[in-house]
Amino acid sequence: MDAHPPLPPEIWEHTPPAAQELIVAQAVTVAQLRAEMAQLRATVEELARRLGRTSRNSSQPPSADPPHAVSKRPCREPSGRQPGGQPGHEGQTRVLLPVEAVDVLIPLKPVQCLYCQHPLGGEDPQPQRHQVTDIPPIKPVVTEYQLHRLVCPACGAATRAELPRGVPMGEFGPRVQAITALCTGAYHLSQRATQRAMDDLFGLSISVGTIVNLEQETVQAVAAPVAEARAYVHAQPVAYVDETGWREGRQRAWLWNMSTMPRPDYCGAIAMRSPSSKMPRAPGI
Repeated sequence: MDAHPPLPPEIWEHTPPAAQELIVAQAVTVAQLRAEMAQLRATVEELARRLGRTSRNSSQPPSADPPHAVSKRPCREPSGRQPGGQPGHEGQTRVLLPVEAVDVLIPLKPVQCLYCQHPLGGEDPQPQRHQVTDIPPIKPVVTEYQLHRLVCPACGAATRAELPRGVPMGEFGPRVQAITALCTGAYHLSQRATQRAMDDLFGLSISVGTIVNLEQETVQAVAAPVAEARAYVHAQPVAYVDETGWREGRQRAWLWNMSTMPRPDYCGAIAMRSPSSKMPRAPGI
């Protein structure tokens, strides 16, 4: 029997044994249910905390905020002004290039008077200038190098010519490589979108696999300055760190960015597929 019965001793002594067993079993069940309730309450509180986490009260990026976390701008009272530029507003117009910097100059002169149709002649010292800027049609330039193989008349050995210095071994030149890297890097286009852009803009047919290879070649080309910038960041006593997350298929990934002062143009980036709490700590950061 329990040393501490659930009822007062004077009542417990007059309680039948069968009733005592039932009361004790119910007390044990109540204790278990209370423990489970406390655990469930803690789980609910943790889930509520996670649901309420936004970029304002945690380190997660704004792109990961739930819809209800988007702040709504308060409605402003109508100002009574017409939409668009207001009276007194200084307009922004494109500055005309000087005449000597224009590629094509077409002077236009009226042939006859607009009102009486009398023939006109002479020069206007200050004609109205109207400039139209456009991009000319772009056609890829294909350069073929024919490496001749000649046989020596003296010894009979065959010698093949070599490519000049600076000619890439691949099928595309440095400008194509730079544009594809710009599209997939700075402009955040996918390889498929970059493939369509190269075809639409330049009439250049290029496979997705070739774009991936050009990306890898670009990474190798900029490896030295990237290593220099990363070493500079690691050597600084203070660094400003931020993270942003994205998904690669079903896997979560993070990108850490570290910038320093007094040279904020030096920065380092670490991409990983592990939670932010497991970010590797670099020396000096």
